[in-house]
Amino acid sequence: MTAERQRPGSAPDAGPALVGIVLVSHSARVAEAVAELARELAAGGPVAPVAAAGGTALGGLGTSAERIVAAAREVDRGAGVGLLADLGSSVLTVKALLMEDELPPGSALLDAPFVEGAVAAVVTASTGAPLAAVTAAAAEAYTYRKA
Repeated sequence: MTAERQRPGSAPDAGPALVGIVLVSHSARVAEAVAELARELAAGGPVAPVAAAGGTALGGLGTSAERIVAAAREVDRGAGVGLLADLGSSVLTVKALLMEDELPPGSALLDAPFVEGAVAAVVTASTGAPLAAVTAAAAEAYTYRKA
């Protein structure tokens, strides 16, 4: 089932609303690389909106609440926003933003490994799945075994 609700102000011919994904990392380069990988693996049809929110505003290692909020607003298409954080303060920052209602309605922190969860979330969101299914697919990445 695809989400059909358009984000306020979006073009009527923009297609179905897809869950947006924000990748929050302490490193801008890590967040951008994982976003690129997930987009490439989801290619072959419409790809859910994905934004990287890594590093500080000055380009250093760390977490920026402002970057996270901006990225969430960028990918919000009216079907929800899944935020996947790498570790420590990035997780705490996303939780604080959720508690303070700083993120778009329908935003959720995804509990998943960063790379595998990002790929699962973007691929699933790109099918038009709702946020609950995107969340479940990302979390399922914990069960992936390599041996």
